[in-house]
Amino acid sequence: MLGVGKGDTVLTQSFTFAASAFPVAYQHATPVFIGSEKETWNMDPNALEDALKQINKSTHQQLPKAIIPVHLYGMPAKMDEIMAIAKQYNIPVIEDAAEGLGASYKNQKLGTFGDIGIYSFNGNKIITTSGGGALVSDNEDYVTKARFLATQARDNAPHYEHTQIGYNYRMSNISAGIGRGQMEVLNDHVKRRREIWQTYYNELNDIFEFQNPSDSDQQINKSTNQLLSNRWLTTIVTKSFEQREAIRLALEEQNIEARPLWKPMHLQPIFKAYPYYGDRLSEQLFEKGLCLPSGSNMTEEQLLRVINIIKSLF
Repeated sequence: MLGVGKGDTVLTQSFTFAASAFPVAYQHATPVFIGSEKETWNMDPNALEDALKQINKSTHQQLPKAIIPVHLYGMPAKMDEIMAIAKQYNIPVIEDAAEGLGASYKNQKLGTFGDIGIYSFNGNKIITTSGGGALVSDNEDYVTKARFLATQARDNAPHYEHTQIGYNYRMSNISAGIGRGQMEVLNDHVKRRREIWQTYYNELNDIFEFQNPSDSDQQINKSTNQLLSNRWLTTIVTKSFEQREAIRLALEEQNIEARPLWKPMHLQPIFKAYPYYGDRLSEQLFEKGLCLPSGSNMTEEQLLRVINIIKSLF
């Protein structure tokens, strides 16, 4: 929708799943990776501004065509600062809310701040259609063009006429129906994920660091809350790589899956040659961080089983 093509650059968060960066490569553009800030683990507005100042100084380099912040693990990014910087440089924002459905920032739902927002309904998300997702925008031209391209770019004619390359990106009616039905229980799923996070936090916060504990239900002031995470996944930061692996392997022995946090894009073999602006925070989170089982249908018995296995190591 934003006309990104060969020779263009796009600024995107480094600490994220590869799907935030792959579309830049699909368009034959250059990704420029931005580091994370400590509070939310999302795009650092200071690093974003540093990158734009550096790019703006270059006489041979155009400003990026887009900025892609990510709401990691359902935790809202610092959208006021990011949007202000984007506005200053007149760069569109694509808001990656794949993990953030149902969460909010200053009482506004994630995915609705940028020029374009995206959601994921993959099988592991807070609601699912088994695959696919959604694109949202207040710009009617973007929405119309997206629908056109996603349905094989068929022109308005009685026969099959094509003046542009199209794609078969439609969601099936059955999948869409499942998703519409699950939207009715979205708030219940968010409530349950937050309860799971709160139990983990109550039991383990004296041992580990947690992503933005100020969003804890015990500490939150409902009338002044700035960030409301859906707590899609509960994540912990251990004291070392060895400690993280000890926990992961202890759970694996009991047939319980726990995954390391996302490996930053600037460390991925396929993207290691591209520019990066930021410190080592995302690298440290990857080295020491772990995602704990957090499914909405997790029982109290299962939750306590995980907690007790972890506690037994300490």
